[in-house]
Amino acid sequence: MTTAERKITAGLFVSLDGVAESPEQWHFPYLNEEMGEALAQMQAGADTLLMGRLTYEAFAAVWPGQTGPMADALNGIRKLVASTTLHEAHWNNTTVIDGDVIAFLKDLKQQPGGNINLSGSISLTRTLLEAGLLDELRLLVHPLVLGTGKRLFADGTGRVPLRLTASATFSTGVLDLTYQPA
Repeated sequence: MTTAERKITAGLFVSLDGVAESPEQWHFPYLNEEMGEALAQMQAGADTLLMGRLTYEAFAAVWPGQTGPMADALNGIRKLVASTTLHEAHWNNTTVIDGDVIAFLKDLKQQPGGNINLSGSISLTRTLLEAGLLDELRLLVHPLVLGTGKRLFADGTGRVPLRLTASATFSTGVLDLTYQPA
């Protein structure tokens, strides 16, 4: 009997013009029950949360002091931080990946366990897409043009063929789009 490989799934809030930076400054007016259910669905089946340093620092500044179902899930889950500048993490159940992130994640995908969710972390999402390690890209596209900010796909990004595997439209106009490598 063979066991299925763990999946790495990235979930990002994105504006219509592709900005994924600092969603805490623009996404909350669109947060409703539908989006809450989508976020809970993203967390289901995962036993590890993967983040880059900036996302880790933003989350670690807020979630340890919170309570409720989402806070309990985030505070309790195993957390991995991909960073070349952060050497220790103080948030409960957090480990900083030491060394080659790609090799570490290739190995981790082969180990038993639940899925690995990548939250935010634009650069890390790009890196995993380029390395062929991202199994699913879930975008919550907000009906908003920001005009400036770091985009998920920077100018000069090579071709990244994806196939749409699921979609939904929320009452707020947010599109919930799920892609897998083509």
